[in-house]
Amino acid sequence: MYRILREILRNGIKTERELPPDASLGVSMPRSEEALAALGSALAIRHVDAGSCNGCELEIHALNNPYYRLEGLGMGFVASPRHADMLLVTGPVSRHMEEALRRTYDAMPEPKLVVAIGDCGKNGGVFCRRENYACKGSVSSVIPVDVEVPGCPPEPAAILQGILSAIRT
Repeated sequence: MYRILREILRNGIKTERELPPDASLGVSMPRSEEALAALGSALAIRHVDAGSCNGCELEIHALNNPYYRLEGLGMGFVASPRHADMLLVTGPVSRHMEEALRRTYDAMPEPKLVVAIGDCGKNGGVFCRRENYACKGSVSSVIPVDVEVPGCPPEPAAILQGILSAIRT
């Protein structure tokens, strides 16, 4: 126990660095009050894994921890696309998931927001640079996308930045 306490005292408290504003997304990280004002109400998010390696999913799950407080911002994940305001899609769209992704998108009520997460969702990533026998490519080749969040995988703060920029558009 003393060894751990000495280590903490020697190294100090480590936290994540603040994410600088990303010009490609068009917004900087707002305070929670600004986010709530931009939302006006709660945001229901439906996540679809269209064929990813699960790297982006781990970062999305990190949004639910106390550091990012996604629920505190009035956002939460839902199980049904019929209750969702936003669709988060990860991975290149595999041929097996193409129809499921399209049906999920069609089941969402208007207005629909779509955020493609990671390089795979943006342009196919390392797995699928162009259409082939197993992959349709990027999310935008199957459904319309509002915001694309680059990175492999993107940090949770970048994903939150992408969600907030989709809300403001």
